Amino acid sequence: MADDVPAEGEVSSRIDTSVPHSARIWNYWLGGKDYYDADRAAGDAYQEVFPGIELLARASRGFLARSIRYLTAEAGIRQFLDVGTGLPTANNTHQVAQRIAPESRVVYVDHDPLVLAHARALLTSTPEGATAYIDADLRDPDTVLAEAARTLDLDRPVGLIFSGTLGHIPDHHEARAIVRRLMDALASGSHLSLNDGTDTYEAANRAQASYNDSGAIPYVLRPVEQIAAFFDGLEMVEPGLVPCPYWRPEQEPSGDPAEEVNYGAVGRKP
Repeated sequence: MADDVPAEGEVSSRIDTSVPHSARIWNYWLGGKDYYDADRAAGDAYQEVFPGIELLARASRGFLARSIRYLTAEAGIRQFLDVGTGLPTANNTHQVAQRIAPESRVVYVDHDPLVLAHARALLTSTPEGATAYIDADLRDPDTVLAEAARTLDLDRPVGLIFSGTLGHIPDHHEARAIVRRLMDALASGSHLSLNDGTDTYEAANRAQASYNDSGAIPYVLRPVEQIAAFFDGLEMVEPGLVPCPYWRPEQEPSGDPAEEVNYGAVGRKP
Protein backbone atom coordinates (compact mmCIF):
# COMPACT_ATOMS: atom_id res chain seq x y z
CA MET A 1 0.00 0.00 0.00
CA ALA A 2 2.94 2.34 0.44
CA ASP A 3 2.95 2.99 -3.28
CA ASP A 4 -0.60 4.37 -3.02
CA VAL A 5 0.44 7.20 -0.68
CA PRO A 6 1.28 10.42 -2.54
CA ALA A 7 4.64 12.03 -2.01
CA GLU A 8 4.80 14.78 0.59
CA GLY A 9 5.36 17.49 -2.01
CA GLU A 10 2.38 16.24 -4.01
CA VAL A 11 -0.05 16.73 -1.13
CA SER A 12 1.48 19.82 0.48
CA SER A 13 -0.05 22.05 -2.20
CA ARG A 14 -3.48 20.79 -1.12
CA ILE A 15 -3.03 21.90 2.50
CA ASP A 16 -4.61 25.25 3.37
CA THR A 17 -2.76 26.50 6.45
CA SER A 18 -4.95 29.60 6.78
CA VAL A 19 -8.09 27.67 7.77
CA PRO A 20 -8.36 25.77 11.08
CA HIS A 21 -8.11 22.05 10.60
CA SER A 22 -9.57 19.53 13.04
CA ALA A 23 -6.72 17.01 12.88
CA ARG A 24 -4.11 19.72 13.43
CA ILE A 25 -6.08 21.28 16.29
CA TRP A 26 -6.46 17.87 17.90
CA ASN A 27 -2.70 17.39 17.50
CA TYR A 28 -2.16 20.78 19.22
CA TRP A 29 -4.39 19.80 22.16
CA LEU A 30 -2.51 16.51 22.52
CA GLY A 31 0.83 18.34 22.70
CA GLY A 32 1.99 17.52 19.18
CA LYS A 33 3.90 19.71 16.71
CA ASP A 34 1.92 19.36 13.48
CA TYR A 35 -0.20 22.52 13.50
CA TYR A 36 -0.15 26.10 12.20
CA ASP A 37 -1.06 29.53 13.58
CA ALA A 38 -4.70 29.23 12.50
CA ASP A 39 -4.98 25.90 14.29
CA ARG A 40 -3.42 27.21 17.50
CA ALA A 41 -5.70 30.25 17.44
CA ALA A 42 -8.80 28.10 16.94
CA GLY A 43 -7.65 25.66 19.60
CA ASP A 44 -7.01 28.46 22.09
CA ALA A 45 -10.39 30.04 21.34
CA TYR A 46 -12.08 26.69 21.92
CA GLN A 47 -10.18 26.28 25.17
CA GLU A 48 -11.25 29.70 26.43
CA VAL A 49 -14.88 28.58 26.29
CA PHE A 50 -14.22 24.95 27.25
CA PRO A 51 -11.00 24.79 29.31
CA GLY A 52 -11.20 21.02 29.65
CA ILE A 53 -10.72 20.21 25.97
CA GLU A 54 -7.19 18.89 26.50
CA LEU A 55 -8.52 16.53 29.18
CA LEU A 56 -11.19 15.39 26.73
CA ALA A 57 -8.61 14.78 23.99
CA ARG A 58 -6.46 12.68 26.31
CA ALA A 59 -9.50 10.76 27.59
CA SER A 60 -10.54 9.89 24.04
CA ARG A 61 -7.02 8.76 23.17
CA GLY A 62 -6.84 6.70 26.34
CA PHE A 63 -10.08 4.92 25.49
CA LEU A 64 -8.74 4.10 22.03
CA ALA A 65 -5.60 2.50 23.46
CA ARG A 66 -7.48 0.52 26.13
CA SER A 67 -10.06 -0.74 23.65
CA ILE A 68 -7.34 -1.93 21.27
CA ARG A 69 -5.58 -3.70 24.13
CA TYR A 70 -8.87 -5.40 25.01
CA LEU A 71 -9.49 -6.42 21.40
CA THR A 72 -6.00 -7.81 21.01
CA ALA A 73 -5.34 -9.41 24.39
CA GLU A 74 -8.85 -10.60 25.34
CA ALA A 75 -10.95 -10.81 22.17
CA GLY A 76 -8.13 -12.28 20.06
CA ILE A 77 -8.49 -9.76 17.23
CA ARG A 78 -5.49 -9.62 14.89
CA GLN A 79 -6.88 -7.31 12.18
CA PHE A 80 -7.90 -3.67 12.55
CA LEU A 81 -9.61 -1.14 10.29
CA ASP A 82 -9.12 2.36 11.72
CA VAL A 83 -11.43 4.77 9.85
CA GLY A 84 -10.67 8.48 10.04
CA THR A 85 -7.39 7.96 11.81
CA GLY A 86 -6.16 11.58 11.76
CA LEU A 87 -2.58 12.59 12.43
CA PRO A 88 -0.16 10.12 14.01
CA THR A 89 0.50 10.63 17.71
CA ALA A 90 1.67 8.34 20.49
CA ASN A 91 0.02 4.92 20.77
CA ASN A 92 -1.32 4.63 17.25
CA THR A 93 -3.50 1.59 16.62
CA HIS A 94 -0.79 -0.56 15.07
CA GLN A 95 1.66 0.28 17.85
CA VAL A 96 -0.75 -0.76 20.62
CA ALA A 97 -1.88 -3.92 18.84
CA GLN A 98 1.54 -5.07 17.70
CA ARG A 99 3.06 -4.68 21.16
CA ILE A 100 0.70 -7.47 22.23
CA ALA A 101 0.48 -9.43 18.98
CA PRO A 102 3.27 -8.55 16.53
CA GLU A 103 1.44 -10.35 13.73
CA SER A 104 -1.47 -7.86 13.83
CA ARG A 105 -2.46 -6.27 10.53
CA VAL A 106 -3.75 -2.69 10.57
CA VAL A 107 -5.32 -0.56 7.84
CA TYR A 108 -5.71 3.18 8.39
CA VAL A 109 -8.31 5.13 6.41
CA ASP A 110 -8.43 8.89 5.92
CA HIS A 111 -9.14 11.37 3.15
CA ASP A 112 -7.15 14.38 4.19
CA PRO A 113 -4.08 15.91 2.57
CA LEU A 114 -2.28 16.58 5.83
CA VAL A 115 -2.76 13.02 7.00
CA LEU A 116 -1.53 11.84 3.60
CA ALA A 117 1.61 13.92 4.10
CA HIS A 118 2.28 12.03 7.34
CA ALA A 119 1.15 8.63 6.09
CA ARG A 120 4.65 7.23 5.83
CA ALA A 121 4.98 7.66 9.59
CA LEU A 122 2.04 5.28 9.93
CA LEU A 123 3.30 2.78 7.37
CA THR A 124 5.65 1.03 9.75
CA SER A 125 5.07 -2.41 11.11
CA THR A 126 6.62 -5.32 12.87
CA PRO A 127 8.10 -7.82 10.40
CA GLU A 128 5.41 -10.30 11.41
CA GLY A 129 2.47 -7.97 10.79
CA ALA A 130 1.40 -5.31 8.32
CA THR A 131 0.34 -1.67 8.35
CA ALA A 132 -1.30 0.01 5.37
CA TYR A 133 -2.94 3.32 4.57
CA ILE A 134 -6.00 3.96 2.38
CA ASP A 135 -6.77 7.37 0.89
CA ALA A 136 -10.56 7.08 0.95
CA ASP A 137 -13.61 8.96 2.23
CA LEU A 138 -15.54 7.21 5.00
CA ARG A 139 -18.72 8.25 3.14
CA ASP A 140 -17.71 5.64 0.55
CA PRO A 141 -17.64 2.44 2.62
CA ASP A 142 -17.60 0.18 -0.44
CA THR A 143 -14.26 1.66 -1.53
CA VAL A 144 -12.96 1.38 2.02
CA LEU A 145 -13.86 -2.30 2.12
CA ALA A 146 -12.43 -3.05 -1.32
CA GLU A 147 -9.12 -1.40 -0.49
CA ALA A 148 -8.94 -2.88 3.02
CA ALA A 149 -9.34 -6.36 1.55
CA ARG A 150 -5.91 -5.96 -0.04
CA THR A 151 -4.36 -6.16 3.45
CA LEU A 152 -7.04 -7.73 5.68
CA ASP A 153 -8.88 -11.04 5.38
CA LEU A 154 -12.48 -9.89 5.74
CA ASP A 155 -13.61 -13.48 6.24
CA ARG A 156 -11.91 -13.37 9.63
CA PRO A 157 -12.80 -11.07 12.58
CA VAL A 158 -11.76 -7.43 12.30
CA GLY A 159 -11.67 -4.64 14.86
CA LEU A 160 -13.44 -1.65 13.27
CA ILE A 161 -12.43 1.66 14.88
CA PHE A 162 -14.07 5.07 14.79
CA SER A 163 -12.31 7.40 17.23
CA GLY A 164 -13.82 10.89 17.31
CA THR A 165 -14.70 10.56 13.63
CA LEU A 166 -18.43 10.26 13.08
CA GLY A 167 -19.18 13.75 14.42
CA HIS A 168 -17.91 14.94 11.02
CA ILE A 169 -20.97 13.31 9.42
CA PRO A 170 -23.75 15.77 10.34
CA ASP A 171 -26.65 13.54 9.33
CA HIS A 172 -27.14 10.85 11.96
CA HIS A 173 -28.87 8.46 9.56
CA GLU A 174 -25.95 8.68 7.15
CA ALA A 175 -23.46 8.09 9.96
CA ARG A 176 -25.40 5.02 11.13
CA ALA A 177 -25.58 3.71 7.57
CA ILE A 178 -21.79 3.96 7.21
CA VAL A 179 -21.19 1.98 10.40
CA ARG A 180 -23.82 -0.59 9.45
CA ARG A 181 -22.43 -1.07 5.91
CA LEU A 182 -18.93 -1.70 7.24
CA MET A 183 -20.02 -4.01 10.06
CA ASP A 184 -22.31 -5.98 7.74
CA ALA A 185 -19.31 -6.77 5.52
CA LEU A 186 -17.17 -8.04 8.40
CA ALA A 187 -17.08 -11.58 9.74
CA SER A 188 -18.89 -12.81 12.83
CA GLY A 189 -16.73 -12.10 15.87
CA SER A 190 -15.68 -8.70 14.55
CA HIS A 191 -15.84 -5.81 17.01
CA LEU A 192 -16.69 -2.12 16.82
CA SER A 193 -14.67 0.30 18.98
CA LEU A 194 -16.23 3.74 18.81
CA ASN A 195 -16.02 6.94 20.79
CA ASP A 196 -17.48 10.32 19.88
CA GLY A 197 -18.53 13.64 21.37
CA THR A 198 -21.89 14.12 23.07
CA ASP A 199 -23.97 17.20 23.81
CA THR A 200 -24.00 16.55 27.56
CA TYR A 201 -21.87 19.53 28.67
CA GLU A 202 -22.96 23.09 27.92
CA ALA A 203 -19.46 24.62 27.80
CA ALA A 204 -18.43 22.07 25.17
CA ASN A 205 -21.59 22.80 23.18
CA ARG A 206 -20.81 26.53 23.12
CA ALA A 207 -17.18 25.95 22.16
CA GLN A 208 -18.16 23.56 19.39
CA ALA A 209 -20.73 25.99 17.98
CA SER A 210 -18.08 28.72 17.75
CA TYR A 211 -15.62 26.30 16.18
CA ASN A 212 -18.17 25.22 13.57
CA ASP A 213 -18.56 28.87 12.57
CA SER A 214 -14.80 29.32 12.04
CA GLY A 215 -14.69 27.90 8.52
CA ALA A 216 -13.30 24.55 9.65
CA ILE A 217 -15.11 21.30 8.83
CA PRO A 218 -17.96 21.15 11.38
CA TYR A 219 -18.20 18.50 14.06
CA VAL A 220 -21.58 17.49 15.54
CA LEU A 221 -21.99 16.71 19.24
CA ARG A 222 -24.76 14.10 19.47
CA PRO A 223 -27.12 12.95 22.23
CA VAL A 224 -25.85 9.84 24.01
CA GLU A 225 -28.81 7.89 22.59
CA GLN A 226 -27.55 8.52 19.07
CA ILE A 227 -24.08 7.26 19.98
CA ALA A 228 -25.72 4.11 21.39
CA ALA A 229 -27.55 3.58 18.10
CA PHE A 230 -24.26 2.93 16.31
CA PHE A 231 -24.09 -0.35 18.28
CA ASP A 232 -27.53 -1.64 17.25
CA GLY A 233 -27.35 -5.37 16.60
CA LEU A 234 -24.05 -5.82 18.42
CA GLU A 235 -23.34 -7.49 21.77
CA MET A 236 -22.01 -4.79 24.09
CA VAL A 237 -18.80 -5.52 25.96
CA GLU A 238 -18.90 -4.56 29.64
CA PRO A 239 -19.28 -1.85 30.89
CA GLY A 240 -21.26 -0.80 27.81
CA LEU A 241 -21.49 2.79 26.60
CA VAL A 242 -19.96 5.12 29.18
CA PRO A 243 -17.87 8.31 29.32
CA CYS A 244 -14.44 7.39 27.96
CA PRO A 245 -12.53 7.50 31.28
CA TYR A 246 -14.95 4.93 32.75
CA TRP A 247 -14.45 2.27 30.09
CA ARG A 248 -12.19 -0.31 31.78
CA PRO A 249 -10.03 2.37 33.43
CA GLU A 250 -6.47 1.60 34.40
CA GLN A 251 -6.58 4.32 37.04
CA GLU A 252 -9.38 6.07 38.92
CA PRO A 253 -11.11 8.64 36.68
CA SER A 254 -10.75 12.21 37.89
CA GLY A 255 -14.49 12.90 37.73
CA ASP A 256 -13.87 16.13 35.81
CA PRO A 257 -16.97 16.61 33.60
CA ALA A 258 -14.72 17.79 30.77
CA GLU A 259 -13.37 14.25 30.47
CA GLU A 260 -16.89 12.88 30.15
CA VAL A 261 -18.05 14.60 26.97
CA ASN A 262 -16.86 11.75 24.74
CA TYR A 263 -18.64 8.44 25.24
CA GLY A 264 -17.17 5.15 24.11
CA ALA A 265 -18.00 1.47 23.89
CA VAL A 266 -16.99 -1.79 22.26
CA GLY A 267 -19.52 -4.12 20.65
CA ARG A 268 -19.17 -7.61 19.19
CA LYS A 269 -20.86 -8.82 16.02
CA PRO A 270 -22.64 -12.12 16.80
